[in-house]
Amino acid sequence: MESAKIKQGIGGRIADVAIYVVCGLFMLLCIYPFYYVIIYSISDPNQASSGLLFLPKGYSMETFKGIFRLNDIPRAFLISVARSVIGTALTLIGSSFFAYLVTNQKMFARKFIYRFVILTMYLNAGLIPWYMTMKAYGLQNNFLLYVVPGIVTAYYVILIKTYMEQLPRELEESAKIDGAGIFTIFGRIIMPLSKPIIATIAVYAVVGQWNAWTDNYFLVTDNKLQTLQMVLYNYMNQANRFQNMSSSAMDSSAAVSMITPTSIKMCITVIVVVPIMCVYPFLQRYFVKGIMMGAVKG
Repeated sequence: MESAKIKQGIGGRIADVAIYVVCGLFMLLCIYPFYYVIIYSISDPNQASSGLLFLPKGYSMETFKGIFRLNDIPRAFLISVARSVIGTALTLIGSSFFAYLVTNQKMFARKFIYRFVILTMYLNAGLIPWYMTMKAYGLQNNFLLYVVPGIVTAYYVILIKTYMEQLPRELEESAKIDGAGIFTIFGRIIMPLSKPIIATIAVYAVVGQWNAWTDNYFLVTDNKLQTLQMVLYNYMNQANRFQNMSSSAMDSSAAVSMITPTSIKMCITVIVVVPIMCVYPFLQRYFVKGIMMGAVKG
């Protein structure tokens, strides 16, 4: 018996070590590509072109300086921030309120309306009808194009509705007895109790808004309304031209020679990804709880 326990203990330890090794390698595969982009972006481009592994070669922020010296980058950054903040706020309010309405058993044609919204997830008219619709609504070259179409999103409605259906109905009924209206109940009772799923939706929405660029590509030609994603996408595809533009904006000829197309692409990647990564830590504690509780039913 003792030898069996010893063998089992050794086998268990070997299995634990193997699990840790596999998980560590998987984590390295996930983290290393972004780590590589970061160390490349802060390295001397001429030295980094010969190859990097785990440590940056030299140190240079000239590529970042060259990017932010261009006039359209700060403006595009502000447009993207405004789009992400306003669009996410409207999405949370619109989708959560709609989800709350369809949880009301007394709502007229509740099931039909809810199923009709869900149907939009599976049926898509295509790019041309979408373009014609947005243009007919007057959203071409309009900031509202970025925030209005996503106010009610079917996927978010499903998650929020499923979560709200698990809340005690007695709270809502007692509030009605005290004379509270639908907006008071929603704002002071339902929303505070739905923080986990709201935070989860906020992560999804802000990432989606920050990364979106197709609506800008098809319907916005005004340079003052260009988002950061669209501007950097153009620069990414024309890195050599951008190198010449950023070089002309610099004063030092030594600094000019340090900028390369590859360093430009690496810096653009960091600029795009880092801001959105800063949002997740503030909502992370709600994220898993919201997903798990919202997935119990339906």
